[in-house]
Amino acid sequence: MRIVDDILDVTKSSEELGKTAGKDMASDKTTYPKLLGLEKSRGFAEKLHSDAREQLFSGFDQEKAAPLLHLANYIAYRQN
Repeated sequence: MRIVDDILDVTKSSEELGKTAGKDMASDKTTYPKLLGLEKSRGFAEKLHSDAREQLFSGFDQEKAAPLLHLANYIAYRQN
């Protein structure tokens, strides 16, 4: 969730986010995009999402894992 939040903070407007965009950069916070760059941050977020899906598909009953999969998808693909 942290990575996606950091990415959204630098790629979306305040109107799109529903909160002040760019606050992390303005306060000189250490963020994933600041450390890795935007594209590597996106790649890392996708890898973590892929790993989570793989774990859920291989180690759990699919019906019981469905809410966790839904949550992982929401976090990975949210836009605000």
